[in-house]
Amino acid sequence: MARTVNHELAGWYRGKRVFLTGHTGFVGAWLTAWLKSIGAHVVGYALAPPEDRPSLFDVAQIGDGMESVIGDVRDGPALGAAVRAAQPEIVFHLAAQSLVRRSYRAPAETYETNVMGTVHLLEAARDAPTVRAVVVVTSDKCYENRGIDHAYREDEPMGGHDPYSSSKGCAELVTSAMRRSFFSDSPAAVASARAGNIIGGGDWAEGRLVPDLMRGATAGRPTVVRHPEGIRPWQFVLDPLRGYLVLGRALVEQGDPLAGAWNFGPMPGDAVSVAEVAAVVHAAWDRATVRFESDPAAAHEAAVLKLDSHKARARLGWQPVVPLPTAVELTVNWYRSFDEDAKSAAGLVAGQLRDYETRCRAVPAT
Repeated sequence: MARTVNHELAGWYRGKRVFLTGHTGFVGAWLTAWLKSIGAHVVGYALAPPEDRPSLFDVAQIGDGMESVIGDVRDGPALGAAVRAAQPEIVFHLAAQSLVRRSYRAPAETYETNVMGTVHLLEAARDAPTVRAVVVVTSDKCYENRGIDHAYREDEPMGGHDPYSSSKGCAELVTSAMRRSFFSDSPAAVASARAGNIIGGGDWAEGRLVPDLMRGATAGRPTVVRHPEGIRPWQFVLDPLRGYLVLGRALVEQGDPLAGAWNFGPMPGDAVSVAEVAAVVHAAWDRATVRFESDPAAAHEAAVLKLDSHKARARLGWQPVVPLPTAVELTVNWYRSFDEDAKSAAGLVAGQLRDYETRCRAVPAT
């Protein structure tokens, strides 16, 4: 029988001690919910959820059944103490200042969080004797984008035009240097993970296309889009998260041969324009409308961004299983259901996790 793409993650992670930074954020909350559902013992370390908007962590009661530590990755001693107290076997580092527009307003905060936060996390991991695997999550925007129709591979140069993208390139360089300097003879194996433009229920961040469209739909107003021609690698939140989980397991089992950088992008055909995604969202929920307005003073945005994930397919047996139309459908259904009943969030998360695991079992690994 062909091995399935979920690699029996539930059985493997059951009882494992996992330390996760950024668990109160959108992607971190989904990963925390998944880890809890498959029996991992999770300790999270992150800032408190924002008070000016909803958060998936709060509305879906992600904090139930785990240990949640409110802290800042810029505080090295506090982070180190939390890691030592947790005694984790596996560490996932997702805490970040993750918004491009905010990085223009707060560049120092962006670099302090994304670069020095990564330094502090890796320092904490190398001082914790229980750690066997560290997955540092960065971004598809870490590459030096040349503005051409080209899918970036893991061995291509780091860069970044804006502070956010640059900070993620820096985080990759930090991870590589510290891995080679301090982890080559260590029991812990260190890798980085780069995903695309992630969509899914429970993201209320400002300045992201799908959350903005969902806000517009619920408020009955169009969403202003300034760069409809921009091409991005769109993907459903659980696809890259499965990549992170598969990578964490592989690092524990195989160690240093799998250390390094990994892309977990969508299916090649799912790198499409902002306008195309907006049209698919509108087809799924006709209240989600857009108004295209150019802005000569708008911040720089790359024209094209694509990821090459052949390495993860070939060496980890990972592949995305949710095509873009389905990703949009699942995401829109989440928000529509939440709009009708805010108390449904936890059930929506649990239901989509079950649905996703069913999809994984149906697809043989490459």
